[in-house]
Amino acid sequence: MALSADINDLKEILKKITDTIPEYLFGPDRMSYLYGYIDKISPSERVILRQYINKLLTGMIEREASDIEIGGHGNGAYVWLRIFGKKERVKEFAQFTTDEFSVLIINLLNINQRKMLEKNRNLDFSYSYHYERRHVDVRFRADAYYDLDSLALNMRSINMNVRPLEGLDFHPNVLKTMSHSYIKFGLSLITGITGSGKSSTLDSIIDAHNKIDPAHIVIIAAPIEFVHKSNASIIRHREVGRDVTSFKDGVIQALRQDPDIIVIGEMRDPDTILAALEVTDTGHKVFSTLHTSSAVESIDRIIAEVQPAEQERVRNRLADVLVSVVSQKLVPSLDGKRVLAKEVLIVTPSVKAAIKNNNTGEIYMMINQGGPQGMITMEQDLKRLYMQKRISLENAVSYSNNKTRIHQLLSAV
Repeated sequence: MALSADINDLKEILKKITDTIPEYLFGPDRMSYLYGYIDKISPSERVILRQYINKLLTGMIEREASDIEIGGHGNGAYVWLRIFGKKERVKEFAQFTTDEFSVLIINLLNINQRKMLEKNRNLDFSYSYHYERRHVDVRFRADAYYDLDSLALNMRSINMNVRPLEGLDFHPNVLKTMSHSYIKFGLSLITGITGSGKSSTLDSIIDAHNKIDPAHIVIIAAPIEFVHKSNASIIRHREVGRDVTSFKDGVIQALRQDPDIIVIGEMRDPDTILAALEVTDTGHKVFSTLHTSSAVESIDRIIAEVQPAEQERVRNRLADVLVSVVSQKLVPSLDGKRVLAKEVLIVTPSVKAAIKNNNTGEIYMMINQGGPQGMITMEQDLKRLYMQKRISLENAVSYSNNKTRIHQLLSAV
């Protein structure tokens, strides 16, 4: 897609703004000047700046990219995309100076967001625009930050459609643990590193309930990504920083909102972890995410996040409320795209005892032997994908958590 139609007008506006920056201003002072100056340009000029960002995002969508990188010293004047897992500069897009990129980024923000970014040096927010070619509104998760005193922006595309939960290859027993109709309370975790598709899996779970379950679902996230339309379920979306001040407050307040299912975008601090365990303990179905790469690491991380004096209590409470853990990765596939690999833990009485007795090291072998119950280790699932000729041998090994175990499994092939 050509992005040159309004480029002359765009460049003229950017030059007019950046030419006003006093030569003696550097670093944070330079950004502070631009934060204030953006309100001095005309509404029509601001629209042109925003329209160009929308054109970049359209180009991103049409190239099937997951992320776009705009601005900052590291970009080297280019816009970069991540396409099927690989970052690359896009030479067809126009090039800009760091000051010009900063103006484009600042123009996306309202006054309060600009104040937060200047104070915290980081800002998570959501962004949407109307994609005319498909006649739909598309959404992005955005993160603005500083790179050597200039502004940089990552925007991640949020899928316009939710993948059916049945298409994620979960064992029927695993689907039961996630189902509010089958188990009315309990904590289910979706874990993985950044970019592993955790939010997409959560959306699939929410969508599955929304089709058949007459329940009240409260989603607390930072930011809200996919927006669900209430169907069988009534679904509330509460964005941290906009609708609620923190994850912890959102979880506690949800108790007064008559929920059946509470979705916590991320258990990122001790207060949120303790609040999540508390609301689960009161008889609610809770789903959340962690930045961990295995089921055992997820359990250990939750316990380690709280103060040592609290760990024994948290360990016992976690053992009582945890019902399942899915740890997932997106692995490059042989067709040039990516495929989901996952480790699945179902909390059986033996797993519960291992958590309570602080013997989490035993859990991996329980997962390894729990195939009939729906469990699978990351290594077993990577072997499955390799045997199905969906991923390479090299990626089966490199994406495994346990190198010794993956070599043992593959040597038997």
